[in-house]
Amino acid sequence: MTFTPRPRPETFNPARELAVRVLLRVVAGESFAAPALDAALQTARLPGRDSGLATHIVYGTLRHFPSLDTALTPMLTGDTHPKVRALLLAGAFEKLYLETPPHAVVSEYVNLARGARLAPPGLVNAVLRRIEAPAPSQVTRTELPGWLADIYRTVYGEDADAIFADLLTPQPLWLSVSDAGFQSLETEGSRMQPGPQGTDRVELSRPLRETEAFARGWAQPINPASLACVDALGDVDGQRVLDLAGGAGIKAAMLAARGAQVTSVDLLPRKHEQASANLERLGLKAEFLTHDLTRSIDLPPAAHVLLDAPCTGSGTLRSHPEIKLRLTPEAVAGMAALQARMLPNAAALVAPGGTLVYSVCSVTPQEGPGVVADFLAAHPEFVAEDVPEVEVPHVPAGDGLLTVPEGGIDGFFIARLRRRADSSIG
Repeated sequence: MTFTPRPRPETFNPARELAVRVLLRVVAGESFAAPALDAALQTARLPGRDSGLATHIVYGTLRHFPSLDTALTPMLTGDTHPKVRALLLAGAFEKLYLETPPHAVVSEYVNLARGARLAPPGLVNAVLRRIEAPAPSQVTRTELPGWLADIYRTVYGEDADAIFADLLTPQPLWLSVSDAGFQSLETEGSRMQPGPQGTDRVELSRPLRETEAFARGWAQPINPASLACVDALGDVDGQRVLDLAGGAGIKAAMLAARGAQVTSVDLLPRKHEQASANLERLGLKAEFLTHDLTRSIDLPPAAHVLLDAPCTGSGTLRSHPEIKLRLTPEAVAGMAALQARMLPNAAALVAPGGTLVYSVCSVTPQEGPGVVADFLAAHPEFVAEDVPEVEVPHVPAGDGLLTVPEGGIDGFFIARLRRRADSSIG
């Protein structure tokens, strides 16, 4: 009897396997895309080109998920394993939107299915050969749930179609950099383009963490719209500032860089750990306090208070496209109710004559204008003011403004409120 060795499976690109496994977690609701992808890439240590491919597949698949799902569903049974569906979503994205040659898509994903044991190779071959883009429809033109697309149309009007198209393109990297950081990044071969709010739009020559500018604390990633919330407080040099719901402390860092004495408050201690480590990298300092801001807090009043409240993130769909897969109108209502509980507690910390900036990275009227309008109706000691120093494109929105999520800028609602100088606290 002649022994015939078992044939070795065809090779596949590890970037595609990484992308499929990240998508599997994100679509299942186990993780957000950014941390899942970042952790996977750090572990895999893929070459730059492969890291870029994995990133394109993950984010592109999530941005185009509604139309990809529409195209795949008639070709699959209801009990299709999540691994199989994730692999087919990635393959369909490459074929229909990344414009990888169809024969290469079929070959790569059949090999991946077989080699990584993610799916039946025959099924993958049949589906990816036959799949075509679905006929145009409301959801596939916008790649948003209908109710959310309607909100964008309501708040942005004739600009909405351009925004829908822009949300499907890769998110650029925005950095706040020092002069030394700018020079260092240019020397390393990165391309720098000045942006609004003093940011730079950067095309890196290497991963950000490997740059001298990041390692030496000369660069901080931040979206210009997020920085506009900080700038809305005005001059904070030498002033005490309360950064409420501070999260990972990016705004706290920007305030400290402007000379403020910052106290950052958040519900989660792990957020303080992240913020503290980042501030140490930047050579900056802030104080941290753990507290549930739906309850009153015993702190001395401050002339400057920023509440960047937890929200649905509906203004960040370009950088967080998985949000649209999970968001519901009920979630919007729930988040608006949470914000309405936090805002009076934040206002109680504003000294007479002081300024309160309320911001959310959401475009829904309930979370922005609605929350502020209800607050002002119940608190005549506060008045709305024009939001200063906003360089990013924006439109009026109730007692504040809404930045336009186009060109890589996030959608933020920002309102600046002032406590009357003759009002009392408590």
